Amino acid sequence: MTKRLGFHKAEHYAHNRRCKMKKKVAVAMSGGVDSSLCAALLKEQGYDVFGITMLLSDDSREENGISSAVTDAKHMADFLGIEHVTADFRPLFSEKVIDYFFAEYLAARTPNPCVVCNRFLKFGELLSFAQEKGADFLATGHYVRITKEADGSFTLKKGRDEKKDQSYVLYRLPREILPHVLFPLGNYRKEETRTIAQKLALPIADKPESQEICFVPEDNYRAYLLQHRPHSFYAGDIVDEQGNVLGQHRGLPFYTIGQRKGLGIAAAHPLYVIALDKINNRVVVGKDEALYASSLIAKNVNWLMEEPIREISVRAKIRYGSRDVQASVLPLPAETVKISFDEDQRAVTPGQSVVFYSGDRLLGGATIESRG
Repeated sequence: MTKRLGFHKAEHYAHNRRCKMKKKVAVAMSGGVDSSLCAALLKEQGYDVFGITMLLSDDSREENGISSAVTDAKHMADFLGIEHVTADFRPLFSEKVIDYFFAEYLAARTPNPCVVCNRFLKFGELLSFAQEKGADFLATGHYVRITKEADGSFTLKKGRDEKKDQSYVLYRLPREILPHVLFPLGNYRKEETRTIAQKLALPIADKPESQEICFVPEDNYRAYLLQHRPHSFYAGDIVDEQGNVLGQHRGLPFYTIGQRKGLGIAAAHPLYVIALDKINNRVVVGKDEALYASSLIAKNVNWLMEEPIREISVRAKIRYGSRDVQASVLPLPAETVKISFDEDQRAVTPGQSVVFYSGDRLLGGATIESRG
């Protein structure tokens, strides 16, 4: 790469001032704009950079048997003049992510596959793989920041671009890995990274954003479930809150909390899915106001701070695209917490994540079990 990045903003360097130049960095390369620019920026800063592309699922392969992610990442590595390797995590991905994905939907819950993949694959197995190859750091194109505090500890913070911030899907990272991870894009806005990629003439500068779930073709999770678990769907009743039968559903995994369209029932007022009754195989519907809850219970909590022993005040969000709101977190036994919101939250969904913040600092999160 011959172009110099003289247009970089000074804050771009703040997140890795702790690092000595010529350290070895493995960049998780997906073949997209963000990960490719991540590699370009780190090389420009003087790191010894190489790329790794994870092989995760046969469902994402093209007809010639080669993933477009591998092809594009290898092309970008050649363009940047860096080494590129692949890491075959397909069996582990199937066990940790895809099996979890199916199990959650078949239990009438809504999974967060990216949260699980980040914890066990990208910042678990991939980090170990990179370290075995001599890497001092693993870098990814996530829009988040890592800061070294005055006491020597490391904290994870929201990306500068609030709309692109990806801290929500990283709350399960172990605290101890933060000193070994770099997020070069955390101080940029998305439009800035696209502009930089174009100025560098990166071959993938205009490549569209990747699909939401990497292993689900065309983001059609219902078709994916039918293809892989065709005998796991059972029709049942759609009922109101009083138990009156209003219609029939096609199988609980086809419905989500808050859904209005596709119910196939007529009513005098709009009806929404307010609960999935797994025991009785029923979809429960009600008015919009029935979707709101003032609190929830969540399990498998992970803290990126010292675990609190009493109730604390936080900002919390219950889905990736929602805004965070004022709330309190009460620690309970068995890695369980109760979150109470200052303003009621709509469509609390079991299986999704609730994530806690203090300002822009990520404190932790947990998996939603039920309303409080």
